[in-house]
Amino acid sequence: MTDTYLMRIGSLIRDARRHKGMTQEELAKALQTSQSAVARIEQGQQNLTLETLARIGESLDSEFVSLGRSGPQHLRIVGGTKLHGTIDVKTSKNAAVALLCASLLNRGRTTLRSLARIEEVNRIIEVLNSIGVRTQWLPGSNDLEITPPARLDLDAIDIEAARRTRTVIMFLGPLLHDHDSFQLPYAGGCDLGTRTVEPHMAALRHFGLDVVATHGFYEATTDHSRHPQRAIVLTERGDTVTENVLLAAARNEGQTIIRNASPNYMVQDLCFFLEILGVRIEGIGTTTLTVHGVGVIDKDVEYFPSEDPIEAMSLVAAAVVTGSTITIRRVPIEFMEIELAILEGMGMRYDLTPEYVSANGHTRLVDITTIPGPLTAPIDKIHPLPFPGLNIDNLPFFALIGAMAEGTTMLHDWVYENRAIYLTELTKVGAKVQLLDPHRVLIEGPTRWRAAEVMCPPALRPAVVVLLAMLAAPGTSVLRNVYVINRGYEDLADRLNALGATIEVFRDI
Repeated sequence: MTDTYLMRIGSLIRDARRHKGMTQEELAKALQTSQSAVARIEQGQQNLTLETLARIGESLDSEFVSLGRSGPQHLRIVGGTKLHGTIDVKTSKNAAVALLCASLLNRGRTTLRSLARIEEVNRIIEVLNSIGVRTQWLPGSNDLEITPPARLDLDAIDIEAARRTRTVIMFLGPLLHDHDSFQLPYAGGCDLGTRTVEPHMAALRHFGLDVVATHGFYEATTDHSRHPQRAIVLTERGDTVTENVLLAAARNEGQTIIRNASPNYMVQDLCFFLEILGVRIEGIGTTTLTVHGVGVIDKDVEYFPSEDPIEAMSLVAAAVVTGSTITIRRVPIEFMEIELAILEGMGMRYDLTPEYVSANGHTRLVDITTIPGPLTAPIDKIHPLPFPGLNIDNLPFFALIGAMAEGTTMLHDWVYENRAIYLTELTKVGAKVQLLDPHRVLIEGPTRWRAAEVMCPPALRPAVVVLLAMLAAPGTSVLRNVYVINRGYEDLADRLNALGATIEVFRDI
């Protein structure tokens, strides 16, 4: 190894050790070596074998050596077989990222239990680590422990990680309390067209936050003398804008009223978490929230996010498209009732268990057993609405279900400019999909699916729709570059394989 490489590796090891909250002495003990040896390694003054690097990586929960894993990840799917068995719904992606942002409000230690270990969560963790927050996955679990520093180092923010997720915009609400000025990189995530951030800015101005977009960053300044003088009326009933205002209101001493708030599942999870932090919130689950904030939050807390209704819908769609009987456990029924009602109208049958409560103590769960049978297209178009309407992220799965139904199904995706276009990728695996305009598609069924090789759409839900269609297509299909799926689903291929699917993860050599 050259001196330059040794120094770079040493810096990586030092940063990983600090993020894990270990001293050189503690790492030396784990490696059964001396503190001086660890110091030499971090200074780039010690030659390292692959075995030593692997041992260091294991001790620090970091992978410094990766064999055969360069390049994008692909899936090879052998389709045309029925699924069977039982599968649990994982906890919510969208709740997870909101709760990670909310941990910035707390000076104490936050432990999030059964958190989704997905790429979107990884990106937020990378951003948090870069500004000084210490995170640690507890051994043998999906529990994440989050410990803040005395002062965040916002100048050190990981720009690349921040730009790979839209969630970074939800740092605005927590950060405005303790910082006179700061900057955040422009937000990224799925390619769904232009999604204005103006509703966020308009709402957060009530708390003294002013933001100017310049040179790839949001430049934020805060006037701490300004506080909400009247109810904040959101110009759109968006999930993230509601969460951002909740995060600002949580530490705004006194009362904040939020009107036209989203009552969706991830917003409710955030409210339940804020209540554990000592923030009192009236109207959870409605469009008017009254928040009684506290100036300082310093508590060691733990919280269990609720289950993901979008993953639940994905699994229902997998059963429908493959004509399978499977049992989907831990379905948050409150956020699936409209979807199931539409499916009933199309002729789908299923069994439900009695309701029980999620680990967060609030969310109502059921188990669903799907019953295969013929479907007919709905008479009316299918379109999303704010909760309690059909969830906008569940709409793409009705393209898949519509392709199984007799007749023509119209989907109207009125929020996103681009996402309906990606549903035309289903034509490559045999579906008849006609794009009427950037927001509306017609799907004619039933479909004779066929195997194909497809580049993964750059939007999460349409990408999963193509994957599920490949499960139904006899023969071998390939879905290339599936990073976007890993953003929102944990071990999806392995979990579908446990139901009888044949999905192989591979990379090009």
